[in-house]
Amino acid sequence: MSVDGDELVVRLSLRERAAARHADVRVPLAAVRRVTAEPDWWRALRGVPRHGTRRIGTRAHQAGTDFTVVRPGEPVVCVELRPPAPYRLLAVSVPTPAKARSTARSLARSVPGLDTSTRYRQPLPVPGEEPPRAALT
Repeated sequence: MSVDGDELVVRLSLRERAAARHADVRVPLAAVRRVTAEPDWWRALRGVPRHGTRRIGTRAHQAGTDFTVVRPGEPVVCVELRPPAPYRLLAVSVPTPAKARSTARSLARSVPGLDTSTRYRQPLPVPGEEPPRAALT
C-alpha cells in the first residue's frame, strides 16, 4: 500500500494479480475513513469470496464488497472506506506487526478527514437492525 498523489494504491505482484483476477487497486484518499493494524490475519476476512481465492481478491457481504490480499500468519493493514469507493475495506498483509503499525500510521498521516474516534475497525451492520442514534444532550 502506498500513497500516489491523492490516491491510495494497493500494488499487486503478478502472482497476486492472477489469483485476484484484478489489477492494482486505486481509491481516492478522501474515501478513507479509518486505518488500523490487525495482528490476526483471519479477522480481516469478512463475507464470502466473490472473485479470486479465499484470501486474495474480492469478498462480498451484506454491507458491500471488500478487497483482500491476506497471507496466513502475517498481520494486516485494514483501510475502511466511505462511499462512493468501490470497496468497504482494503485488507493487505505485511510481514511484521511493527511494519503493520508503521504502515497504518504513515497512511493515517496522509489522509485528510480521517475518523480517529476509535483505533478499532467498526463491525458490519446487522441486517434488520437500525444504526444507533446519537445521544440527546
